[in-house]
Amino acid sequence: MCMKAIFVDCPTGIAGDMLLAAFLDLGVPKKIIEEPLSSIGLGNTFSLRIKEANSLGIRGIRVFVEESEKKCLPIRLHEIISIIENTNWSESLREKVLNVFTKLAEAESSVHGEPVDKVHFHELGSLDALVEVVSICAIVEHFDPIKIYCSIPPAGSGTVQTSHGLLPVPVPVVLELAKRNKIQLAGGNDFPKGELTTPTGLALMAVLVDEFSQPSYLDIEAIGIGLGHRSFDRPNLLRVSFLKDNNYSKSINTDQGLHWETLVLQETWIDDATPEDISILMDELRRGGAVEVISHSILMKKGRQGICVKAIVSSEKAEDLRLIWLSKGTTIGIREYSTGRWILPRRSGICSTSLGDIRVKEVRRPDGSKTIKPEHDELVRISIETGESIEAIRREVFRQVGRFSPKEEWST
Repeated sequence: MCMKAIFVDCPTGIAGDMLLAAFLDLGVPKKIIEEPLSSIGLGNTFSLRIKEANSLGIRGIRVFVEESEKKCLPIRLHEIISIIENTNWSESLREKVLNVFTKLAEAESSVHGEPVDKVHFHELGSLDALVEVVSICAIVEHFDPIKIYCSIPPAGSGTVQTSHGLLPVPVPVVLELAKRNKIQLAGGNDFPKGELTTPTGLALMAVLVDEFSQPSYLDIEAIGIGLGHRSFDRPNLLRVSFLKDNNYSKSINTDQGLHWETLVLQETWIDDATPEDISILMDELRRGGAVEVISHSILMKKGRQGICVKAIVSSEKAEDLRLIWLSKGTTIGIREYSTGRWILPRRSGICSTSLGDIRVKEVRRPDGSKTIKPEHDELVRISIETGESIEAIRREVFRQVGRFSPKEEWST
């Protein structure tokens, strides 16, 4: 089963039980989580109690993992790896679950100054954590979304009682997970006090989420609400939304329609580089994955002549480009803005003409018609080889449009 996108909205934090509750509120069949849990010997050790409840008048689902018989649970990473690798799960499900526990173990290792294979999971090796991690990964595997978004998780504040005693919030493992996986945590006095984002919840998001932001468009198909167990001055909830078309920025193969792609605009103003230096920087940005790079003259402070350089890049490659800006250029800072574009399906191919085979791009227009455009490099190549003008070659391509042979599938 393949769906479009998932948006996890976590105004009061992320915990494994809240995330699982939100998915169950969406009507996820229990067998999806029962089968993988049974295959690792947990089927008879717990029961999952699902309760419809409300938090300050907002309805949702609260889940309780209740132990029905005592079982010796794995508390070290190598024990969990041994159990998971011997399951009959799909390779991608094994990878998701192992990745979550590996991230947890590595964060614990850094916090406690111990080798990864010596780390005890403590609370993370509890029955609750095993059930939540396996269940949520199995649900995501079942739905196979194109993309998962998550709002920026709140850090929380104050203190929490742990097996290590009283710890400040965010607890050290949460901070380490955030640092290692480059996840921003929202702070400030606008959030309730206490532990809002748990290690298990953040590790799950670090593995499953593609982008920590709200989608540009919210065309919602279904909403599930998972409730937390503590009382705040506001509803303690987490929402999982299934989104319809045009709500995800990851490009996909498609046979029809416009698609929205979320992009990042990066720019800087430079007054201490030569035109040759600017040209090299722009080439580096293009090679680094920029969709487009432009520049224009500007008048800066004190009447200095400068150059504004702008790069448009996908959100996935934005971090790579930041390093290029700051290591290949003279600038000491860059600005970033969220933007996007509507794009048409296109595919590359060959158009056979009397002047030879020419690489072209075919585009499907909103009314279903198709147009082709020869690649500029190809026009230059044919012009050099034949002595014909570029305009004459372009006209020849348009006359032979019926002889287009696609070399790839439609994409956006």
